[in-house]
Amino acid sequence: MSMTASSLKQEPAEPLVRVDRLEVEFDGFKAIRGLNFSLTSGELRFLIGPNGAGKTTLLDVLCGKVKPSRGKVLFKGSIDLARHQEHQIAELGIGRKFQAPSIFVTLTVLENMLLSMRQKRGLLSTLIAKTTPEQREKIHHYLGIIGLAGKAQEKAGSLSHGEKQWLEIGMLLIQEPELLLLDEPAAGMTDSETEKTGELLQRISDKQTVVVVEHDMDFVRRFAQAVTVMHEGMVLREGTMEQIQNDSRVAEVYLGRRGERND
Repeated sequence: MSMTASSLKQEPAEPLVRVDRLEVEFDGFKAIRGLNFSLTSGELRFLIGPNGAGKTTLLDVLCGKVKPSRGKVLFKGSIDLARHQEHQIAELGIGRKFQAPSIFVTLTVLENMLLSMRQKRGLLSTLIAKTTPEQREKIHHYLGIIGLAGKAQEKAGSLSHGEKQWLEIGMLLIQEPELLLLDEPAAGMTDSETEKTGELLQRISDKQTVVVVEHDMDFVRRFAQAVTVMHEGMVLREGTMEQIQNDSRVAEVYLGRRGERND
């Protein structure tokens, strides 16, 4: 049976995340106001915008740290994230990394990865339990991805700032989330570490959807595939970095400003 060209057209993919008319209010202040936002699987999306634009608040909503005042936040089509707690959202496949690395500095790199892989066990039972060949293979696979395979037996506290950030990203990756939320992952890094971090994000996005809040515009220009500009709790513009840079509204509210850091 012959097929027409129209019958071969694929339906648009269901967004991995769909945010509809989101509002977040803190003591009368609207941090997010009527925000519409969506992500498809496999995206590397950067969120930029001036201080107070609502970027970090949006990540807080997606991971369950903050509950919406109004609106819908749907994951994989039908999962209403507002109805779940942080730990439940993590189990659903959303991983969040905050600005400061949160690792066990007195344990080795390998032990940190092991703890993340066996989250449901206690600390002591995790460290004394024998690892299976499959577990060891998985750990070394992710150590290779984050560039720390040669430092598996080193104490995490001895790592450089950039390496600590990569270790925490690896600790999230080994849990194999579908969506990874990163807040300024390159902050405080050397130029070399920043470059490696951008390359790492591009590698990760082959298998995971990644959202990055970032203020370093050189870093965004170098590695962004798609950019969402936020301003006063709403989406101002979305597109490629070239489109964003050529938008007069964006230049007025953000790109011309200097010296801004956190939401």
